[in-house]
Amino acid sequence: MASSYSFLFLHMLVMFSLASIAFSDLSDDFYDDICPQALPTIRRVVEDTVRQERRMGASLLRLHFHDCFVNVSCDASILLDQTATIDSEKTARPNNNSARGFEVIDIIKSEVDRVCGRPVVSCADILAVAARDSVVALHGPTWEVELGRRDSTTASRTTANNDIPTPLMDLPALIDNFKKQGLDEEDLVALSGAHTLGFAQCSTFRNRIYNEINNIDSTFASQRQANCPRSGGDSNLASLDPTSALFDSKYFSNLVSKKGLLHSDQALFSGGETDELVKTYSTNLRTFSKDFAKSMIKMGNIKLLTGNQGQIRVDCRKVN
Repeated sequence: MASSYSFLFLHMLVMFSLASIAFSDLSDDFYDDICPQALPTIRRVVEDTVRQERRMGASLLRLHFHDCFVNVSCDASILLDQTATIDSEKTARPNNNSARGFEVIDIIKSEVDRVCGRPVVSCADILAVAARDSVVALHGPTWEVELGRRDSTTASRTTANNDIPTPLMDLPALIDNFKKQGLDEEDLVALSGAHTLGFAQCSTFRNRIYNEINNIDSTFASQRQANCPRSGGDSNLASLDPTSALFDSKYFSNLVSKKGLLHSDQALFSGGETDELVKTYSTNLRTFSKDFAKSMIKMGNIKLLTGNQGQIRVDCRKVN
C-alpha cells in the first residue's frame, strides 16, 4: 500500500512540475529538466544539414523570420500545410516557391521527440533554435534563445502577404513594417544583415538591375543581368552578398558601394537615417554581430504563445 501511495505521489509531483513549466514564462533553461538532450539534438541536425548544403543555413534562418513577422508571433504558423480550415502561409507571395527547409524541420522534430521520449518541444522553439544554430554553423554569433513558445493552431496567408516585408519596400515602408512588429530602426538594419547569407530569385531584383540606374553600381547591375534576363528565368538565383555562406559584414559593404541586390537592401543606404549604422556595420563585424544577436532575441520574444495558449504539435505540419 505504501508503495502505491509513493507512486501516486510521485506521479502527481511530476504532473505538477510539468504544469508549472507549461505555465511559466520563457527561459533559456526551459527544457533542461524535461529533455536535456533537446537542444544538442537540434544543433546536431542543423550542423549536419548545413555541412551537406550550406545554403540551407540561410533558409532555416529565413523560416524563423517569416514565422515571426506574421501575426507578430513566432508560433510556427509558417509550417502548417493547407487544409479545409488552415489557410497555409506556405503559398503566400513571400513564401511560395521560395521558402524552404520544411523537411529539415520535420527531421529535427522527429529526432527531438525521439530523444525526449514524447513531444515536449514546440515547433516554434525548434525554428528559433535552428535559426541560431544555422548562424553559428556559418561562423556567425551565438545568443541565448529564450524557450517555452507554444505552437499556433491557425495560419494566415493574407497576413503573410501583408506583413512580411517585400523586396520593393523603400526605407519609410520598412521602418513602418518593423515598427508594427515592435522593432526599431536599429533592429531593421541589424536584422536585414541576415542577407549576409543566402540567395534571392531573379524575380525579386529584376526591376532594380534594369531600371534603378541612379542608385546601383553599373558593373554590378550588368553582372546580375547575365543571369537574370528581362523576361524569363524568374527562379534564377543570385547571392545576396559575395560570401553567401559566411556570416560577415560584406552585405553592408555592398550597400555602401551601391551593390545591394534588392531594392529594400539598398534602401538602408540611400541618404536616409539608417546610413550611418550601415557604415558602422560595414567596417565593424563585431558591432554588427552583437547587434544582430540582440535583435534576434528581441524579435524572437515578441507577443508569443506561452503557458496554456496554443499547443505543442506532434506533427509540425498540422494541428493536433
